[in-house]
Amino acid sequence: MSVLFAIALTTGILSGIWGWVSISLGLLTWAGFLGCTTYFASPVDGVKGLGLSILTNLSGVFWAVVIIELSSVMNLEVLGYVVTAAVSFMMCIQAKKSWLSFIPGTFIGSCATFAADGNWKLVIPSLLVGALFGYLMKASGLWLHALQRKKSEQPGSIVTS
Repeated sequence: MSVLFAIALTTGILSGIWGWVSISLGLLTWAGFLGCTTYFASPVDGVKGLGLSILTNLSGVFWAVVIIELSSVMNLEVLGYVVTAAVSFMMCIQAKKSWLSFIPGTFIGSCATFAADGNWKLVIPSLLVGALFGYLMKASGLWLHALQRKKSEQPGSIVTS
């Protein structure tokens, strides 16, 4: 069994479970998949990658709320564009800090907030649990692959790669 197959298998199983969990908890299923996607796309694996994914997603939620709030100060459409430009700059420049260095994670968190009409109280737990599921999907796939490989290396084993 290849690493890709093992991760695909555990991702498929846990995606179905996530669908059920998200509906049961009243979370946004699609936003959870964005959190999961952030983890899979993160340049860092493991718990450190999970932390990076969560922190950048949360910063994106924060920046989206800033855009929403500042844009509503005046009923002037151009103000919204100026605020968006300034905040987008901040979303990128914050990557100077290593713990906020995954710029796509920031934009994913921001986009999720806009897609949920600014409902950050629902977006945050959806992204958090989704990122955790992403971590579990990959970690369990790697575990499964290692387990299968170990069994195939034992004398007299009939398991093949």
